[in-house]
Amino acid sequence: MDYRETLNLPRTDFPMKADLPRREPVIQSRWKEMGLYKRILEKNRAGERFVLHDGPPYANGDIHLGTALNKILKDIVIRYRHMRGFYSPYVPGWDCHGQPIEHEVEKRLGGRKGNLEPMEIRKRCREYALHFVTRQAEQFQRLGVLGDFDNPYLTLDPAYEAVNIRILADLYRKGLVYRSRKPIHWCPRCVTALAEAELEYREKTSPSIYVKFPLQGSLEGFDGVSVVIWTTTPWTLPANVAIALHPDINYLLVEVNGSRLVVGEPHLEAVANDVGWEGYRVLRRLKGRELSGMKASHPWREEPSVVVLSEFVTMEQGTGAVHIAPGHGEEDYQIGLEYGLPMPMPVDDLGRFTEEAGPFQGLFIEEANPRIVDDLRGKGRLIHDGTVVHSYPHCWRCKGPVIFRATPQWFIAVDREFDGKTLRQRCLEQIEEVLWVPSWNINRMRGMLEQRPDWCISRQRAWGVPIPAFRCDRCGEVVMDDEILRRAEELIARKGSDAWFIRDEGEIIGEYTCPSCGSTKLRKETDILDVWFESGVSHEAVLSGREELDWPCDMYLEGSDQHRGWFQTSLLTAVAYRGRPPYRAVLTHGFVVDGEGRKMSKSLGNVIDPMDICQRLGADILRLWVSAADYTSDIPASQEILDRLVEAYRRIRNTVRFMLGNLHDFDPTRDSREPGELPELERWILSRLQGLVKRCTRAMEEFQLHIVFHSLHHFCAVDLSSLYLDIRKDCLYTFAPDDPERRSAQTALYRMLQTLLRLMAPILCHTAEEAWGYLPGVGEKDSVHLQDWPEPDPGLESLGLEEDFRLLLELREAAHKAMEEKRASKEINSSLEAVLHLRLPERYREIVEPRLHFLPTWFIVSGVEVEFHGGEEVEVRAKRSDGKKCTR
Repeated sequence: MDYRETLNLPRTDFPMKADLPRREPVIQSRWKEMGLYKRILEKNRAGERFVLHDGPPYANGDIHLGTALNKILKDIVIRYRHMRGFYSPYVPGWDCHGQPIEHEVEKRLGGRKGNLEPMEIRKRCREYALHFVTRQAEQFQRLGVLGDFDNPYLTLDPAYEAVNIRILADLYRKGLVYRSRKPIHWCPRCVTALAEAELEYREKTSPSIYVKFPLQGSLEGFDGVSVVIWTTTPWTLPANVAIALHPDINYLLVEVNGSRLVVGEPHLEAVANDVGWEGYRVLRRLKGRELSGMKASHPWREEPSVVVLSEFVTMEQGTGAVHIAPGHGEEDYQIGLEYGLPMPMPVDDLGRFTEEAGPFQGLFIEEANPRIVDDLRGKGRLIHDGTVVHSYPHCWRCKGPVIFRATPQWFIAVDREFDGKTLRQRCLEQIEEVLWVPSWNINRMRGMLEQRPDWCISRQRAWGVPIPAFRCDRCGEVVMDDEILRRAEELIARKGSDAWFIRDEGEIIGEYTCPSCGSTKLRKETDILDVWFESGVSHEAVLSGREELDWPCDMYLEGSDQHRGWFQTSLLTAVAYRGRPPYRAVLTHGFVVDGEGRKMSKSLGNVIDPMDICQRLGADILRLWVSAADYTSDIPASQEILDRLVEAYRRIRNTVRFMLGNLHDFDPTRDSREPGELPELERWILSRLQGLVKRCTRAMEEFQLHIVFHSLHHFCAVDLSSLYLDIRKDCLYTFAPDDPERRSAQTALYRMLQTLLRLMAPILCHTAEEAWGYLPGVGEKDSVHLQDWPEPDPGLESLGLEEDFRLLLELREAAHKAMEEKRASKEINSSLEAVLHLRLPERYREIVEPRLHFLPTWFIVSGVEVEFHGGEEVEVRAKRSDGKKCTR
């Protein structure tokens, strides 16, 4: 059936009445019926490949405006490549595991979640994820996104899950995978380790306290000396084992309010102002290294805190003396390793103090802060307390503040050598081979790679791919080796990751002996892989696993936050596994903000639902918004912005509608005129069209979509509506059907419309498709998306003619000004009631004199009189014509 009939629009109806919310779903249904996606791939099967690998969104809710922005950008890029003849399959994918999905399931379970077995949680997570895969797929297609939605990639597919183990095994063999107890970001609410990419930094109000650590023994002959530390995390003090000073900074021993205190000299004034010391006396000046090895009394522990040296101690804030708790910070941990310090961990998985914390046992860390401060005050250790507002890491899911906490975890080392270089070195070398769009993003990636710590890849959750390891019941050794990894990969490839949790140890590894103690009693570990590892191996699971795709792919395209997320984890796994990046180019876009530049949030009431826009305005308005924005920075969205785009869309659509309406009796095979037979006006506008094709093509090649939008809009609104169509409407309406001038105008309309619809097709995919169906000579089963991208026609390009018309446009502007004055005085109503008198400089003679017969048409007036003079002034006078208006 002709889709015009399904729209209740017989071909005799005047086409292109705006009703996008109703028409777009019908057009999309037609695409499915005709198998448009497969037909495009078949058409371009012999063409060069262009593969854009889809980053997997989480299957944990409806799409939002940021997701819509991302998917539409990808669709525009791929549709353009289709029209350029590239074989460009698009395989959408979904991240189906991990904390985001488990978090949503647990929220729905409420208080019941603690009563469920892990397999029941996994079952519910799977159902939840698959539900939103289906739902999001429908929503993406409602945006006009074209792809292989019948065969997407899902990270919960067994074949995909097995690839995780294959790459983990390869990295293990290269010595990059290790297990260690070291501090990592930990969410006590979600009860799991977190990676850098799973953190959000936001402002937090924390305690700000200055604490005395009394030195044991005398200092330079002075007794009763204390080192002053400053901290915003009082709850870490029970785990303190040392105080770090900078070896080469001057420290001052000062006497104030009867106390003898050591403070870094660069900090003294700031500390005095903050604490409120009205007077102090300097007793000694000494270098930090002179205090090395001294011991200070701990507020609660029997073991003293030792004074150590470290160049990480900064002079930017604090006192120049840093309290060291190796279990609660990366730098503290490194100092602990250097000095062989103990690593007490008095905080459990839920963020509560254990008996190791003495009087604070059972308290949640945030609850303990005021108790610790009060206890320090009672012990005479507290010098001053207040609050400070600072940027602090929060969990990306529960939004609560995280803690640094030392726990046994699995890591990927970035600074261990394999085959002569470290993973960090290899990645830094390889990113130089990638095209970064915008180009400055290479600096961002380089900085993140230079600073990144080892990658913590283990999570203490239920929903994900297991890390295949066993713990010996006798000696407690955690065991992972090639054989275990091989068997786990085979099992998961056959049965899926559930099999690890369902089957007993013997079924998984058979007869196995602990390499440390010889025991055969081993228990499965239950840690799962970081979800960023799962998505980070998609290049191997998808690009290598599907015949229609290529490894490496041509492009990754995601939001700028993925420099520390998917872009980086994909790079790390690919360079470690294959020696090179999985992408040739990386394009990033900013975040969606409201009209005032604020992040969209439900609490602010500024969230815009993309599905609501589709229902009210149509997906093409969203697509126009995406193309109109400079995506290299944050993209504003508001009702006002959308209203402006609706107006822009209406101008484009009405231009197309006018052109189609004036082609109703035009048969391109019978009525077309050769370019050489066309009048100058048609040759000029067709020359302008070639420039438009060049600008749009260059912009698409450089991914500058906003240039395409502005160029198309300007051509429709100015070159066509305000100029060419305005001039030619009388000819099109009043001349005899077969008049050569009218057929010439229709020839230009037909050529322009064919080109314009193809130029706008990647962006306004529904509007271009609808209009293409009404274009004379187009078959009922044809689609604009099966057409080739237009190429500029050198035979239609005339820069000399465009320069002549540039001067004529200047005269037209002056003429309009003169006629506006006559309209204002009520002497004329329309321009056709006017006669113009032009006094022009001699330099205009060569341009104007050969076109005297054309000038009334150009100015849309009844007559034009011209005289030339030797000056430089252009004079235009308008008067009322003596003629009578034609009734037509």
